[in-house]
Amino acid sequence: MKFLFASDSFKGTLSSEATGRILTRAAKEVFPSCSCESIPVADGGEGTAEAVIKAVQGEKLYVEVSDPLMQNRTAYYGKLDENRAVIEMALASGYALVPSEKKNPLYTSSYGTGELIRDALDRGFRDITIAIGGSATNDGGMGCMRALGVRFLDREGRELMGNGSDLEYLAEIDDSELDSRLADTRFTVMCDVTNPLCGEHGATYTFGLQKGGTPEILERLERGMENYRDILIRTYGINPDTIPGSGAAGGLGAALLVFLRAELRSGIETVLDLIGFDSWLEGVSLVVTGEGCTDWQSCYGKVVQGVGDRCLRRRVPAVALVGGMGEGAEQIYEHGILSILTTVNGFMSAEDAFANAETLYYQAALRLFRLLKAGQKIGL
Repeated sequence: MKFLFASDSFKGTLSSEATGRILTRAAKEVFPSCSCESIPVADGGEGTAEAVIKAVQGEKLYVEVSDPLMQNRTAYYGKLDENRAVIEMALASGYALVPSEKKNPLYTSSYGTGELIRDALDRGFRDITIAIGGSATNDGGMGCMRALGVRFLDREGRELMGNGSDLEYLAEIDDSELDSRLADTRFTVMCDVTNPLCGEHGATYTFGLQKGGTPEILERLERGMENYRDILIRTYGINPDTIPGSGAAGGLGAALLVFLRAELRSGIETVLDLIGFDSWLEGVSLVVTGEGCTDWQSCYGKVVQGVGDRCLRRRVPAVALVGGMGEGAEQIYEHGILSILTTVNGFMSAEDAFANAETLYYQAALRLFRLLKAGQKIGL
């Protein structure tokens, strides 16, 4: 028996690595002679860089950058090989980096993400993948592009700082000093949202509230984003509102598309390609994947769906060991997952489930492998 374990993290409780360690322990208890391999997986959101770095045995490269409030902090990105790097926006410009009392998308900037890209260029990377989930910003990506040489000017020709409040004052874009190395660099952006830059379902009204925007702030930001969009159309002939995903990460998606000619791809598909997931399936008897809660959303770019689809194509059986199940969880069966087992084994509060997550996961893993052994004994 050869098992492959490829689970997402269980938010707030178990890391992807921890699930692999526990599954290996349980599998060896039931099948002492089995072979087990574990690979960290993420879906392109927070934690993606670390998962990919660990999966390919890459290296963390630490850089001094500006956080969303333009304060100094140390962030990192991943070296996968001499040409490839993976950057996670959340590590430089993430929502979690802003104290709750200071959350206001008028004053946050994606400048630090641009500093990570610039450092990667300095080190010679020319194939750069960027995960843009978990942002604290609504600046249209102006901060990020400013770090790469673009100048955003007001009506008096003065350079703007590039935060959300500057969107409404933008009058002209000067890209004459845009880093020339960008033209020789391939950029792939992990993005699973399809929101346009502006409008009811755009960057501001969809994501701005959770970043600290009040109705008044959101109205101001939307006016500014419309101004930014119109200037992009006038300058480059590209309307971001016609491009799905341009509103991701407070409009950073639009900037990466327009200025860097980036390709937007599914987060989980990109991660699985980066870690060479298909090659891990060779000779595998069963894949165990999982996440904190499986529901209808799991079929839209989450780890369980991505892993299941790859297993289905390679005809490798896969099951999901998850914390809980919600509405529509059974839809995941259409994506190569043969069965779902939950860790919760009785009536308990969410607090108790979180507090005992490791024990519950181990007990559920034992049940999973004992069921598999029972199936063997009756010739299934």
